Amino acid sequence: MLAAAWFGLAALMAASALGGAPGRQVVFYTGFEISEGYRSAESELPLRGQNGWLGSGSGGNGLVRDFFVGLGQQAYIGYLPPAPKDGYLVLWKPLDLPDPQPDRPIWRFSVLMQIVDSTNGQYDDFRWTFYNRDGIALFTTAFDNANTGIYFALDDSAEFYDTGFVFSNDAMYELEVILNFARNDWIARMNGVRIIDAQPISTNGVALNLGDVDAVWVAHDPQQPGDNYMLFDEYTVSVEPETVIPPVVEPLGFTDEGDFALLLHGERGVRYGVEATDDLRQWIRIGEPLLDEGWLVFTDPAANGRQHAFYRMVELP
Repeated sequence: MLAAAWFGLAALMAASALGGAPGRQVVFYTGFEISEGYRSAESELPLRGQNGWLGSGSGGNGLVRDFFVGLGQQAYIGYLPPAPKDGYLVLWKPLDLPDPQPDRPIWRFSVLMQIVDSTNGQYDDFRWTFYNRDGIALFTTAFDNANTGIYFALDDSAEFYDTGFVFSNDAMYELEVILNFARNDWIARMNGVRIIDAQPISTNGVALNLGDVDAVWVAHDPQQPGDNYMLFDEYTVSVEPETVIPPVVEPLGFTDEGDFALLLHGERGVRYGVEATDDLRQWIRIGEPLLDEGWLVFTDPAANGRQHAFYRMVELP
């Protein structure tokens, strides 16, 4: 069944559209290099206090060199324990960005990151928390080094939802968070794979803009924190040329009834046309589902009669 091949192409197209699209406007970038005004990693100075980076709590942070080979300096958070009274450290750079414009509502945050494992048997949380310009928490992505699970939370809630995805220690990932301010939606990808389907940027009716994206370290046991740490680099915020978050079709395989199941990833409350073809020339509309929650399992009952098929999603008016 060639649906998987089409899925690979669709994922590549979506990643290309948001990864290197003509018309992208980078509104903030740092690679933590000396040429940008940062101190040399060999100075062993904290990141906090350099180039406008602020902090709350206590614990290890600073710059290292070539932990991501060929990329110069990287930042890190963790490793050295926070004070027991704190149990956490937050680092952020105020971005001072304008309001999203109606004709350019898609913004993208991306960062290269790696969580280096503990050697002392204690394991902690590393997070990215998004705030608006009023300092109100919008949402959080979290990486729990105790079980390598990936989670998210909305607003400033302490309730975290399991994505079902995991990360590997000592592996480098590109985390991308795509925000549609016009629709109050966001999604997240790791190395091009969607790990969090569309969620509300805010459920509290607060101003939808971006003030800062914070690196966070939370010790599971403040009295015995791990010596794990998170490296990060190529920290980028950009305004994208698209007006919607591109949908993605993910093949799941045949059901017991012989239908072919697809996992549709889109935006919340949007209706899409699902189309199929066996020659990439003539497309047949096979359904128009509404994605209330931003995702849906869709089945093609006619797939069993085809030798192969390709699928795509198109947003409907």
